Amino acid sequence: MTHFGGMGGLGGIGGRGLQGGFQRLKGGYDGWDDEEFGSVYSHDVVMRLLGYLRPFKGRVALAVFATVIYIVTARYQPILVRDLIDSAGRGDLGGVNRAGILFIILALAAWGAYYVQLLNTGWIGHRVLFTLRTQMFNHYQKLSLRFYDNNEVGKVMSRVTSDVSTLQELLSSGLITILADFGGLFFVIALMLFLDVQLTLVTLAIVPFLVGGMFVWQSYARRAFVRVRQAIAVVNASLQENVSGVRVIQSLSRESESSRRFDDVNKGNFAANVSAGRITAAVLPMVELSVAVATAMVIIFGGFKALNGSISPGTLVAFTLLVQGFFEPVRTLTMQYTQLQRAMAGGERIFEVLDTVPEIQDAPDAIELEDVRGDVTFEHVSHSYVDGVPVLRDFNLAVQAGETIAIVGPTGAGKTTVTALVARFYDASEGRVLIDGHDVRNVKRQSLARRMGLVLQEPFLFSGTVIQNIRYGRRDAPLEDVERAATAVGAHDFIMRLEDGYDTELQERGQNLSVGQRQLLAFARAVLTDPRILILDEATANVDTRTEAVIQKALKELLRGRTSFVIAHRLSTIRNADRIVVMEEGRIAELGTHDELLALGGLYAKLYQMTYQERNGGSGANAGAPASRPVTT
Repeated sequence: MTHFGGMGGLGGIGGRGLQGGFQRLKGGYDGWDDEEFGSVYSHDVVMRLLGYLRPFKGRVALAVFATVIYIVTARYQPILVRDLIDSAGRGDLGGVNRAGILFIILALAAWGAYYVQLLNTGWIGHRVLFTLRTQMFNHYQKLSLRFYDNNEVGKVMSRVTSDVSTLQELLSSGLITILADFGGLFFVIALMLFLDVQLTLVTLAIVPFLVGGMFVWQSYARRAFVRVRQAIAVVNASLQENVSGVRVIQSLSRESESSRRFDDVNKGNFAANVSAGRITAAVLPMVELSVAVATAMVIIFGGFKALNGSISPGTLVAFTLLVQGFFEPVRTLTMQYTQLQRAMAGGERIFEVLDTVPEIQDAPDAIELEDVRGDVTFEHVSHSYVDGVPVLRDFNLAVQAGETIAIVGPTGAGKTTVTALVARFYDASEGRVLIDGHDVRNVKRQSLARRMGLVLQEPFLFSGTVIQNIRYGRRDAPLEDVERAATAVGAHDFIMRLEDGYDTELQERGQNLSVGQRQLLAFARAVLTDPRILILDEATANVDTRTEAVIQKALKELLRGRTSFVIAHRLSTIRNADRIVVMEEGRIAELGTHDELLALGGLYAKLYQMTYQERNGGSGANAGAPASRPVTT
């Protein structure tokens, strides 16, 4: 069955279902490709993150200073152990006491420095994450509709949730810990060289084998961690799709099929995480083996040196402790490898979002539309959402200010695309769309939006009160104006019957109101902004006959003096239009008034006749048919 109308939402592209597995995002004009990120170190990510630290230079300096104090006080303790043992061997009670007191002082200093480090790094990390989340949200608001056509909501949300969370681990504590581990590593090497060069070389002999093993391991780890990131993004996308479509799922009894498909996706996520965990578990035994081998070599060679008097027993014990201290940062860095790699991957994906350039942008010389008459002209406009699949073909139309244009035609004829180009949700692939003689591409987007009102088939209400939703496009509107707008569209009476009137809290998407009531609030919102150009995209399609009668009465006032584009399959709206555009396959098939098109005997007349011949006992077209009857075929 074909309707005189269009798709409920702007865009004209159908959604993409999840089929399980690791699906890649299809990059568009400003879309992403879900490339395999996961370098253990990304210079660009680190440099950009450091830029976010500049506002907190004082706290950063304090955290770094505390880290240095912690490194020195914690790593120097084996030297005190050496002094204590050697002093005890010589019977030097004063040396033992001095070493013990210094040990306690250094332990307390290390504890205090570590506390200051964690306190400041945690504060800095959360402030940076706060800034990143805010920037990402603001940037999402600027991206064009084509971006959202090409990217599932679940994957978009994953960038703000999962990817930012991976950075949270790094910025709140991990980054300074990694720096402290590197600093501690070099400090320990310096102490080892100070105690005995030969034993230091013996210890370092195991390092090439450890580095080689880590090099092989990280090549597998990188791929595993990328699969984990991709898997959770697919899970989020599948979850969002099924939650949003739960009404359809339940109405068609497809719960078991949806569960099966989600189970497939979830199994992929499980397998990816198990594989990554298996690879992660393999690295720690390798490090522990290196520690054991290095310690054994030091004890053997150091024992011979202690026996021949080359080193003191205290030095051998201290050096053994330093060997543990040498591999402790290595062990920690190994365990944080996964965190660092996830953070680098998350950082790259976050900055990919922030670097995504909106398709719709103001031209450098864009003008401000101060006063809009409402003349709209389409000059040889062609448009495609997907290359090679035209939706509009050489579309030409001149609309005078204040004129009401009804757009009808079969589904997929390009009706919604016409209005989307007027609102500049997309830029025409070819040709020009002019408002008052100005190409919309040369007009500032916000100034155009302020002069335009839009009511869709599926009204969208935000969480908040009734009055907040009506004021959404004009936040400073006084209560009197809000009530006047609601009265104009017939919404005031039902609002006053609500428990708290205009202060009634709405549930998500206004689910505690009927469809017709939500649509009336959407009309009131449009009326309050007093637009010069009004777009109604099947705005009365989902309301009952009684509500439609209220809306039709309001439309007479709403459309008066405004340039209006009405996509509708309700005859009452179509008949009252100044002109009717009948579209077919992206072109204007017929153009004229209701009576002119009926007299023409073309597509409009055929659709009209097919709709009413059954109701009127096979009598064919009937201009006096009830206004509320939809025109369908």
